[in-house]
Amino acid sequence: MAKTLSDAGYSLNTSQKAAEKQPVVELKLEVLVLPVSDVDRAKDFYQKAGFRLDADFNISEELRIIQLTPPGSEMSIIFGTGVTESEPGSVQNLHLIVKDIIEAQADLHNRGIDISEVWHDADGLFHRPGGRNRVSGPSPDRADYGSFASFSDPDGNGWFLQEVLTRAPGR
Repeated sequence: MAKTLSDAGYSLNTSQKAAEKQPVVELKLEVLVLPVSDVDRAKDFYQKAGFRLDADFNISEELRIIQLTPPGSEMSIIFGTGVTESEPGSVQNLHLIVKDIIEAQADLHNRGIDISEVWHDADGLFHRPGGRNRVSGPSPDRADYGSFASFSDPDGNGWFLQEVLTRAPGR
């Protein structure tokens, strides 16, 4: 059974004072722009991974915008031609939150996505850059925020699946 962050010994700022510092106006993340080298290859990859195609605007030779949304997400990704000047594959450490890391990893693997096995950090929460401190298998107590699997799109933009059953307060 998954443990909460508090059960795992991590402190959270849940005081009224912290709540009062929250913005008055909602600020929701809507779109993440990904730099890719081959628009159609990226479109095929993300659809194969189960992302829903929301739009494919072929405006001109210099401007094409593709928008896809991961299952269950309110935030979308956008890529295309003339969308960004960032280097293809330069976006890293993107997190897709899942309720069952084993099921989600198997689903992507079965869809033909080259995804790592499930792993956790030896110290528990989050993960270290470059794969340091990784231990095979899910977090031993299935603690929230503690189990991962990773994959990259064809350009090398890097994604993590992260298991969370109980969100931190205010989320």
